[in-house]
Amino acid sequence: MNPGFWADKVVLLTGHTGFKGAWLSIWLKKLGAKVVGYSLQPQTTPSLFMLAQVADGIESIEGDVRNLDNLRAVVSRHRPDIVIHMAAQALVRYSYHHPVETYATNVMGSVHVMEVARESDSIRAVLNVTSDKCYENREWVWGYREGEPLGGHDPYSSSKACAELITAAYRKSYFAAPDASVGAVVASARAGNVIGGGDWAEDRLIPDVVRSFLNEQPVLIRYPKAVRPWQHVLEPLSGYLLLIERMWDRKDGFDQAWNFGSSANDARPVQSIVERMIDLWGGKASMKLDASAQLHEAGMLSLDCSKARTLLCWKPRLSLDNALEWTIEWYKAHQRGSDVRRLTEDQIDRYQRLVIE
Repeated sequence: MNPGFWADKVVLLTGHTGFKGAWLSIWLKKLGAKVVGYSLQPQTTPSLFMLAQVADGIESIEGDVRNLDNLRAVVSRHRPDIVIHMAAQALVRYSYHHPVETYATNVMGSVHVMEVARESDSIRAVLNVTSDKCYENREWVWGYREGEPLGGHDPYSSSKACAELITAAYRKSYFAAPDASVGAVVASARAGNVIGGGDWAEDRLIPDVVRSFLNEQPVLIRYPKAVRPWQHVLEPLSGYLLLIERMWDRKDGFDQAWNFGSSANDARPVQSIVERMIDLWGGKASMKLDASAQLHEAGMLSLDCSKARTLLCWKPRLSLDNALEWTIEWYKAHQRGSDVRRLTEDQIDRYQRLVIE
């Protein structure tokens, strides 16, 4: 990763008010990028976006990726060099109850981003951030590689597979054709379950656990044996930044789909994650199993990141234990009233030193 690369680059970041988007907005701002955020209002209260005053120092625009005309106007006005598309309906359980919203946002939102990139003469790199859940899950014990079949049992997972297909179709039809009239390089990125301070989403493990700790109530565990590739939020974000730097050089082979997951031994069951968080939190933290009937979610899911390791020289820098320690550190500091922006920037600085050492 080359921090100097980002100085004065105009980056259109959709979904900048979300958990990952807020972290990336702060990081890009620290790197000297001119960030143009395009998103709906934060979906949670509290939110990292509001607490860390992410809008300060960037161009923050309230907008919906389902509105093509608005998005087109933003691109025309700001003429971004780079587009990072992270706006999404990002929750599996929510998608069961709101499938139309999920598909409209995740599918047509991706179409609209690709369409404005196709029309633009300023955009040089486009990264569509999807999900590890885009794969057809066969409950394999080994990690999924980028060439595995796409699929999805639930609306969210299916919508992310659709977003991957859209990205590939636009790339082949408009951005990689011999007679292509636009100069953008287009790729997609698939990451696992990210954790870190500032996430307050409903029906997501870490926020649910922290809420229970703060309320001194036992954590209800719905899927204790479900295995996920847990990683700190800064891990995939560093992969996105590194990939875009390579895409900018227009070298062959980077306009593809990429996995950015955890180390193989950090794909662990939910119950073990909660037990470790209880140890780190201390006090009256506890857990119990939720015996009620649950909606279907994947039992085993992990990523093979050999391609990113080999071709990008990217690798995870934090073990799962480190990631959990940083996460609990963040929430405890916030509970004590620490400055959230400084707290978040300090963790970014610590992580960046690991990346460029």
